Amino acid sequence: MTEQFTSIMHKGGPVMWPLLVLSLISVTLSFERALYWVRQNGPAAKRGFVSLMDSMRRGDRTRSAALADTSDSVYARVARALLADGASDAVAVGAVETERIRMDRFMATLSTIITAAPMLGILGTVTGIITSFDLLSGGQALVDPRAVSGGISEALVATASGLVVALLALFPYMGFGALRENTLGRLETMIAVAQLSFGTEPPASRAKPSVDPSRATERPPAEVGAP
Repeated sequence: MTEQFTSIMHKGGPVMWPLLVLSLISVTLSFERALYWVRQNGPAAKRGFVSLMDSMRRGDRTRSAALADTSDSVYARVARALLADGASDAVAVGAVETERIRMDRFMATLSTIITAAPMLGILGTVTGIITSFDLLSGGQALVDPRAVSGGISEALVATASGLVVALLALFPYMGFGALRENTLGRLETMIAVAQLSFGTEPPASRAKPSVDPSRATERPPAEVGAP
């Protein structure tokens, strides 16, 4: 197994080592993102979302807050922000953007790998063909045809390896993107339901007092006829 791996790396030329690094990064990041989305959109998280939406539609703020406190999913975190600070557009946008940053984590890296891996494969193709043409244009008779086929083999192995690495990153990247869009759609629905059920103002316990602080220290006027 080790000898076969070493042989493939040798046949593909120098670009095989950057491709190996990209493949390891791709697999690691895909695994991390998969764990994240299992926690956010797994069966337990979806059941919690359904229960949370049901309590919000009923206008039950107490039960909605209790359900949000028992989970750490993206839906629970956004619900806690809406229930604590009011379901205004500013609060909703801030909560969703905070979660969007978490959803988009490492997505730019995976996108870069998808683009860079085939380009590295093409670079290996070019260097392999150059090696073959250098042997053909050397002005000497070629006794062993395998000398030319080595460059062609390098070109083909490098191209195939670049495509494989890109595909390893492409399918998880597209799947994570679809999960992100579905989650954002559910969050938009939650925000709309919260605004209809609870309004856009924060609860009374979080509301600011309407008394003017400058008048709060004034003493009441003395009663007429008081000594």
